[in-house]
Amino acid sequence: MSNLEFCIARRKAELPAFLKVLKALPAGGLDYRPHPKARTAADLAWLLAAEEASLVSLLDSGRIDWQEQKPPASVDAIVSAFERSANAVNERLEKLGEQAWSKPGQFVVGGQVAWEDTVGNLVWGFLFDQIHHRGQLSTYLRPMGGKVPAIYGPSADDTGQ
Repeated sequence: MSNLEFCIARRKAELPAFLKVLKALPAGGLDYRPHPKARTAADLAWLLAAEEASLVSLLDSGRIDWQEQKPPASVDAIVSAFERSANAVNERLEKLGEQAWSKPGQFVVGGQVAWEDTVGNLVWGFLFDQIHHRGQLSTYLRPMGGKVPAIYGPSADDTGQ
Protein backbone atom coordinates (compact mmCIF):
# COMPACT_ATOMS: atom_id res chain seq x y z
CA MET A 1 0.00 0.00 0.00
CA SER A 2 1.40 3.38 -0.98
CA ASN A 3 1.43 6.41 1.28
CA LEU A 4 -1.38 7.94 -0.80
CA GLU A 5 -3.47 4.76 -0.55
CA PHE A 6 -2.89 4.64 3.21
CA CYS A 7 -3.94 8.29 3.56
CA ILE A 8 -7.14 7.63 1.62
CA ALA A 9 -7.89 4.63 3.85
CA ARG A 10 -7.25 6.60 7.05
CA ARG A 11 -9.36 9.54 5.92
CA LYS A 12 -12.25 7.20 5.11
CA ALA A 13 -11.85 5.50 8.50
CA GLU A 14 -11.83 8.85 10.35
CA LEU A 15 -14.81 10.39 8.52
CA PRO A 16 -17.53 8.67 10.59
CA ALA A 17 -15.88 9.81 13.85
CA PHE A 18 -15.73 13.40 12.62
CA LEU A 19 -19.40 13.29 11.68
CA LYS A 20 -20.42 11.72 15.00
CA VAL A 21 -18.67 14.47 16.97
CA LEU A 22 -20.05 17.27 14.79
CA LYS A 23 -23.58 15.86 14.92
CA ALA A 24 -23.35 15.52 18.72
CA LEU A 25 -23.05 19.30 19.13
CA PRO A 26 -26.13 20.66 20.93
CA ALA A 27 -27.74 23.25 18.64
CA GLY A 28 -28.07 25.86 21.38
CA GLY A 29 -24.51 25.60 22.61
CA LEU A 30 -22.38 26.71 19.68
CA ASP A 31 -21.16 29.76 21.60
CA TYR A 32 -19.76 27.55 24.41
CA ARG A 33 -16.06 27.92 25.21
CA PRO A 34 -14.33 26.47 28.29
CA HIS A 35 -12.08 29.51 28.73
CA PRO A 36 -12.03 33.07 27.34
CA LYS A 37 -8.92 32.25 25.27
CA ALA A 38 -10.46 29.09 23.81
CA ARG A 39 -12.33 28.93 20.52
CA THR A 40 -16.09 28.55 20.70
CA ALA A 41 -17.63 25.22 19.78
CA ALA A 42 -18.85 26.81 16.53
CA ASP A 43 -15.37 28.09 15.73
CA LEU A 44 -13.79 24.66 16.33
CA ALA A 45 -16.44 22.83 14.35
CA TRP A 46 -16.16 25.32 11.50
CA LEU A 47 -12.37 25.00 11.56
CA LEU A 48 -12.78 21.30 10.72
CA ALA A 49 -15.03 22.17 7.77
CA ALA A 50 -12.77 25.02 6.61
CA GLU A 51 -9.70 22.78 6.68
CA GLU A 52 -11.48 20.25 4.47
CA ALA A 53 -12.45 23.02 2.04
CA SER A 54 -8.86 24.25 1.99
CA LEU A 55 -7.68 20.75 1.03
CA VAL A 56 -9.96 20.88 -2.01
CA SER A 57 -8.07 24.03 -3.01
CA LEU A 58 -4.72 22.36 -2.35
CA LEU A 59 -5.60 19.36 -4.50
CA ASP A 60 -6.93 21.57 -7.29
CA SER A 61 -4.20 24.22 -7.32
CA GLY A 62 -1.29 23.12 -5.11
CA ARG A 63 -1.96 26.02 -2.76
CA ILE A 64 -4.08 26.92 0.24
CA ASP A 65 -4.79 30.60 0.84
CA TRP A 66 -6.04 30.44 4.42
CA GLN A 67 -8.58 32.97 5.60
CA GLU A 68 -10.41 32.80 8.91
CA GLN A 69 -14.14 32.61 8.33
CA LYS A 70 -17.10 33.22 10.59
CA PRO A 71 -18.98 29.96 11.23
CA PRO A 72 -22.56 29.41 10.11
CA ALA A 73 -25.23 29.73 12.79
CA SER A 74 -26.38 26.10 12.75
CA VAL A 75 -24.89 22.69 13.46
CA ASP A 76 -26.58 21.35 10.33
CA ALA A 77 -24.86 23.93 8.11
CA ILE A 78 -21.46 23.08 9.62
CA VAL A 79 -22.01 19.33 9.27
CA SER A 80 -23.19 19.75 5.67
CA ALA A 81 -20.17 21.88 4.71
CA PHE A 82 -17.76 19.46 6.39
CA GLU A 83 -19.30 16.41 4.75
CA ARG A 84 -19.45 18.00 1.29
CA SER A 85 -15.78 19.10 1.42
CA ALA A 86 -14.54 15.83 2.97
CA ASN A 87 -16.22 13.85 0.20
CA ALA A 88 -14.74 16.20 -2.42
CA VAL A 89 -11.26 15.72 -0.95
CA ASN A 90 -11.64 11.94 -0.92
CA GLU A 91 -12.87 11.94 -4.54
CA ARG A 92 -9.87 14.02 -5.62
CA LEU A 93 -7.45 11.82 -3.70
CA GLU A 94 -8.90 8.71 -5.40
CA LYS A 95 -8.04 10.25 -8.79
CA LEU A 96 -4.67 11.68 -7.73
CA GLY A 97 -1.54 9.94 -8.90
CA GLU A 98 1.67 9.44 -6.98
CA GLN A 99 3.38 12.17 -9.01
CA ALA A 100 0.78 14.78 -7.98
CA TRP A 101 0.90 13.50 -4.37
CA SER A 102 4.63 14.27 -4.33
CA LYS A 103 4.42 17.72 -5.96
CA PRO A 104 5.20 20.81 -3.89
CA GLY A 105 2.32 22.55 -2.16
CA GLN A 106 1.92 25.71 -0.12
CA PHE A 107 -0.09 26.81 2.86
CA VAL A 108 -0.33 30.60 2.73
CA VAL A 109 -1.60 32.77 5.58
CA GLY A 110 -1.92 36.52 5.19
CA GLY A 111 0.01 36.44 1.93
CA GLN A 112 2.99 34.70 3.56
CA VAL A 113 3.98 31.09 3.01
CA ALA A 114 3.49 29.46 6.42
CA TRP A 115 4.27 25.91 5.32
CA GLU A 116 5.72 24.50 2.15
CA ASP A 117 5.96 20.76 1.64
CA THR A 118 4.66 18.05 -0.64
CA VAL A 119 0.92 17.91 -1.27
CA GLY A 120 0.93 14.57 0.54
CA ASN A 121 2.59 15.91 3.66
CA LEU A 122 0.22 18.86 3.72
CA VAL A 123 -2.79 16.53 3.47
CA TRP A 124 -1.43 14.37 6.29
CA GLY A 125 -0.64 17.44 8.41
CA PHE A 126 -4.16 18.75 8.02
CA LEU A 127 -5.63 15.37 8.95
CA PHE A 128 -3.54 15.28 12.14
CA ASP A 129 -4.55 18.85 12.97
CA GLN A 130 -8.21 18.00 12.44
CA ILE A 131 -7.97 14.93 14.68
CA HIS A 132 -6.45 17.18 17.36
CA HIS A 133 -9.27 19.72 17.05
CA ARG A 134 -11.90 16.96 16.96
CA GLY A 135 -10.51 15.83 20.31
CA GLN A 136 -10.77 19.37 21.66
CA LEU A 137 -14.34 19.62 20.44
CA SER A 138 -15.27 16.29 22.00
CA THR A 139 -14.26 17.66 25.42
CA TYR A 140 -16.79 20.50 24.96
CA LEU A 141 -19.75 18.17 24.46
CA ARG A 142 -20.63 17.22 28.06
CA PRO A 143 -20.30 20.76 29.47
CA MET A 144 -22.55 21.88 26.58
CA GLY A 145 -25.18 19.33 27.64
CA GLY A 146 -24.37 16.86 24.87
CA LYS A 147 -23.12 13.30 24.82
CA VAL A 148 -19.65 12.18 23.76
CA PRO A 149 -19.92 9.63 20.94
CA ALA A 150 -17.73 6.56 20.64
CA ILE A 151 -14.70 7.61 18.58
CA TYR A 152 -11.93 5.00 18.83
CA GLY A 153 -13.89 2.95 21.29
CA PRO A 154 -16.74 3.35 23.75
CA SER A 155 -17.30 6.50 25.76
CA ALA A 156 -19.21 6.86 29.02
CA ASP A 157 -22.11 8.18 26.89
CA ASP A 158 -21.91 5.78 23.94
CA THR A 159 -20.93 2.14 24.22
CA GLY A 160 -20.60 1.94 20.45
CA GLN A 161 -23.34 -0.69 20.20
